Amino acid sequence: MSTIAAISTPNAVGGISVIRISGENSIEIAEKIFRSTSGKKVAEMNGYTCAHGIVVDRDGSQIDEVILSVFKSPKSYTGEDVVEISCHGGIYITKKILRLVLESGASLAEAGEFTKRAFLNGKLSLTQAEAVIDLISASGQNEFKYAIALKDGAIFRRIDKIKSRIISVLVDLSAWADFPEDDIPEVDPDNLLKTLKDIYHELDETNKTYDYGRIIREGINTVIAGKPNVGKSTLMNCLSGFERSIVTDIAGTTRDIVEETVQLGDIKLRLSDTAGIRNTDDIVENIGVNLAFKRIYEADLVLALFDNSVELTDEDLQLIKKLSDKKVVAIINKSDEKSMIDRRVIDDNFKYVVEISAKNNDGIDRLVDAVNKMFIREDIDAEKGIIANERQKNCIVKAQSLVEQSINALEQGELLDAITVLLDEAAGYLLELTGEKVSDTVIDEVFSKFCIGK
Repeated sequence: MSTIAAISTPNAVGGISVIRISGENSIEIAEKIFRSTSGKKVAEMNGYTCAHGIVVDRDGSQIDEVILSVFKSPKSYTGEDVVEISCHGGIYITKKILRLVLESGASLAEAGEFTKRAFLNGKLSLTQAEAVIDLISASGQNEFKYAIALKDGAIFRRIDKIKSRIISVLVDLSAWADFPEDDIPEVDPDNLLKTLKDIYHELDETNKTYDYGRIIREGINTVIAGKPNVGKSTLMNCLSGFERSIVTDIAGTTRDIVEETVQLGDIKLRLSDTAGIRNTDDIVENIGVNLAFKRIYEADLVLALFDNSVELTDEDLQLIKKLSDKKVVAIINKSDEKSMIDRRVIDDNFKYVVEISAKNNDGIDRLVDAVNKMFIREDIDAEKGIIANERQKNCIVKAQSLVEQSINALEQGELLDAITVLLDEAAGYLLELTGEKVSDTVIDEVFSKFCIGK
């Protein structure tokens, strides 16, 4: 493989920048542009050591004072010889040093190519490699714990255990079919059926972790809903920390969807402020109301706002009816004003009810507690493995379907050869999930989602 290089720190001004080089010629390339203060050559440095010095241009003129670090194969992130140059964090300086590296023989790395090489060189499983991007993008404690567990191989171990059970069954079936004269015990259908049902259950339980993993990783698709002037935009601005939605006393101000991502305790919300729900003759506003109902239908969570200072209206009751089968936190807003609302109706229809004053930023802590109680699940342990993405889920679903088919075939008296074919294909999908047997197309798709330099 060629020697690759890229800037591994953000493309912005900072204290330092890091240019990473990986491949069999990385030390030779670094030698061309680096002069150590001690006079020691890069080739003479041991792995996991650093040297102070300068980067020089082709004519020998100094570009920057740097620290150069060497990581020798196979004890490096990629499994290849790796050199990292830590320079001053100016955009011009960083790009100039990268250009020197490229002119000295390196190729510009593609997105995720360093981690891709770590996978291809056996330093990471595919699921561990996928965890790297989740670790980088983690914005809360739950995301961080989830990504660390994935990076440490939690889902790999969980899938490997299931895969090993399937392979054990395949070994028994193949041995009995191929060597009948060797006095190998006949496969007992009842024991086989029990084993297959256990495997199906394990796949099903693994599959169920996907929605929780998606919510932890991507955030909760959340809609703020309620009639006009109930305080939706004020709540949106309160949670966002800045004025994101227009706030006025004029009903129907918000006609389109306003979106923002916010961190609410340990949970990330992908928040949408929708048009006020009411009957209206305004064509444009009516489109906004219909769009609000569509978003409510698609949402993982609805923050349903009700006005504490007035009695419940037909619009309120219409919204309550629409939310009968949704995850909802009912929010009684304007708690600082005299209460006119029939609280019993709200309590009878919703499990989670909080009182706040969005205008005064009061009671938001109670909203945070309610959302965390709804979505932080104690029964799902990241250390036991959580499905990380759609690719992994698809592999699980396909393997689960094939195991189900094998159960049905066994119960209907099909030949064991047919069951062997089904289980062999199921094992193949689990091997694809872990990356032990995966196409170049899938590998390229996984790493295309990474940033350049990682």
